[in-house]
Amino acid sequence: MKLELLFAPELFLLLGSLVLFFLTLGDSRGNHSRSVATVIGVINLGLCLFCLHQQGELFYHAYRVDLFSQFFKLIIAAGFLVVLLLGRALKGVRDGVRSEYYLFMLLSVLGLVMLVSSVELLTMMVALELSSFTLYLLVPMRDEATGERAQMEAAVKYILFGVVATGIMLFGMSYLFGLTGTTYLSYLLPQLRFMSDQPAVLVGIVMVMAGFFYKLGVFPMHFWVPDVYQGASNETTAFIASVPKLAAVALLIRLVTLVMPADHNMPLLLTVLAVGSMLYGNLLALVQKDIKRMLGFSGIAHAGYLLLGLLIFKDAGFATAIYYIMGYLVMTLACFLVICKVSAQGENLKIEDLAGLHHRAPLLALTMAVGMFALAGIPPFVGFMGKFMLLTQALKHGYLPLVIITAINTAISLYYYLSVVRVAYCTDTEDRPMVPVDGLTRAVSVVLMLLILAMGLAPSGILDLATSAIHGMPGGPFL
Repeated sequence: MKLELLFAPELFLLLGSLVLFFLTLGDSRGNHSRSVATVIGVINLGLCLFCLHQQGELFYHAYRVDLFSQFFKLIIAAGFLVVLLLGRALKGVRDGVRSEYYLFMLLSVLGLVMLVSSVELLTMMVALELSSFTLYLLVPMRDEATGERAQMEAAVKYILFGVVATGIMLFGMSYLFGLTGTTYLSYLLPQLRFMSDQPAVLVGIVMVMAGFFYKLGVFPMHFWVPDVYQGASNETTAFIASVPKLAAVALLIRLVTLVMPADHNMPLLLTVLAVGSMLYGNLLALVQKDIKRMLGFSGIAHAGYLLLGLLIFKDAGFATAIYYIMGYLVMTLACFLVICKVSAQGENLKIEDLAGLHHRAPLLALTMAVGMFALAGIPPFVGFMGKFMLLTQALKHGYLPLVIITAINTAISLYYYLSVVRVAYCTDTEDRPMVPVDGLTRAVSVVLMLLILAMGLAPSGILDLATSAIHGMPGGPFL
């Protein structure tokens, strides 16, 4: 297999980043960069689809290309393209930095696609930092007229918490290296299985996982989420809330395979984190007025739901977790599509700003309703099917108390999700203006709604592909 094909998506993203970098040096601004970034996003999606079944190893076996990594690269590419389409106006970003904005977002995507192929700790660290530090730069690029300088506070919190999470993860990597003498996951796996009775093994793995818990917004690594969601521009929040979480799930699955299934400490820890995330996220989301801040706390709760798939330590649980994070990506992007379009100048929206949306923009109101119904877990949408399968797997493996707590949290979340639908459909417009919807927005809205419905009605195809991808990853035979 030619090395160029194995590394083709990454090489193309790197080339695209260079093109956008040269655009930042000239006088061409937002429109040119937006067009170039969109073309790059379309070609990258096609390239990831073409390279889906490529297999091989690069960089002295530190970089693995297999169905698992390529599957996640395809989803990341699709999410990136949707973010570009829903936020192509960039109403909340300053005109003078729009070229740099697209450059940093593309570099973050490059880091994410490298991250899902990393099977060596230092390679993983470099890819994570590339994806993270470019995100830190996106947050303060918000226009001060719409951000009211809240983006500066959000950016400072984001980077400070991120540096702490990175330090914890690096410290955990030093534990694993000290115990085994290697940084390669393929060699760590068999050696750690013979050391499962040593507390340092669990401590090292948990500290490494903490970096990805931060990315996912898992309690107690969640403190950045509400402030960053609220302080960043709508387009930036749409990206942060969806695409990086895909890579976090991929790496958590790789790391969880390092733990012996017979070890009861890790399942107990993941159970505590799941319960904490669900309760904290749902209870605080109940009192939120800013819709992005509400979705931030909602994202913390969904991270708790997703952990149910990981603590099972079986391929079925991992496949369900992959299915759920894909569904969460589509549901979240559908909601942010509406937020970006309803926000006239890129300002934050309160829930009450959606009043009468069914009259002002019927398609957007329907898109928001479908997204909220899906996030709430109402059938027949993907959110219901994802939660149902996660609960089924957890119940099958004896986690009845956790299943009950999850069901209670799902019931709690119904209140704030359906409150948004109630405001959009059951209140007057109160002289709020009509929302113009162009043809491309209509097309993206329809596609997202169809995906939410189709994934809920026919999940087997995605689950089969996810299961095949998991079986092909290092450690798969031990699951």
